[in-house]
Amino acid sequence: MNASQILTDVVSALSTGAISVVDLTAPLGPDTPVLYLPPQFGKNTPKFKMHRISEYDSDGPWWAWGWMELGEHTGTHFDAPAHWISGKDAPDNTTDKIPPRNFVAPCNVIDCSMEVRANPDFLLTADGVRAWEAEHGEIEAGSWVLMRSDWYKRNSSTEAFLNADENGPHSPGPSVDCIEYLLTKDVIGWGNECVGTDAGSAASFNPPFPAHHLMLEKSRYGLASLCQLDKLPPKGAILVVAPLKIVNGTGSPVRALALVPRS
Repeated sequence: MNASQILTDVVSALSTGAISVVDLTAPLGPDTPVLYLPPQFGKNTPKFKMHRISEYDSDGPWWAWGWMELGEHTGTHFDAPAHWISGKDAPDNTTDKIPPRNFVAPCNVIDCSMEVRANPDFLLTADGVRAWEAEHGEIEAGSWVLMRSDWYKRNSSTEAFLNADENGPHSPGPSVDCIEYLLTKDVIGWGNECVGTDAGSAASFNPPFPAHHLMLEKSRYGLASLCQLDKLPPKGAILVVAPLKIVNGTGSPVRALALVPRS
């Protein structure tokens, strides 16, 4: 079968519902939770704000439009290698330089929702990934690995989503050896349903924030604040996620979509 026929079949499958499109993106608005850094770092990303330019009025009688105030890493977003110090010298490390073919790839969804319900600080380890592979098959080179935790259901509340107390944030993510193992599989990136790609406790790891430090160092990518991973199969879906082509961008909000075959 040639490539043209494959694309024709995909379009047909979309029109008949044999392939569905699942939106993995959180709404982006003034209530979108954002990550706040400790005071010693001085600056933080702002809350999302839409500024009105005109709305069918004297400022523009036939059109409505606005301009946005937001951070690169707000809402459901993509981490480019340049986001972290370990990736600052990596090739193709900003959003405008990443090859567009990398924005479409298979995804593996590891369901940790039961463990996270029992322990919000749950860490997915390399052994946990190997156990998942034993049941569902090998993780392919060039594919995404996404951690399902059902954490996205907290997204409507900043307090519940960040889940912090005097000891810091409490949210699930990968262990250091998990990320090290995934890099041996030559994955294209790692995704999480929490505000960032790492666990809330990851500042204490060695290295700190391994999903950032290790993935981005190797010119891989991160996805954070994903939603509805419970709508995806463990294998078989295709992830389509394209950051804005921001010159020297370290990341970007995205509309993350999954193409999912009907069971």
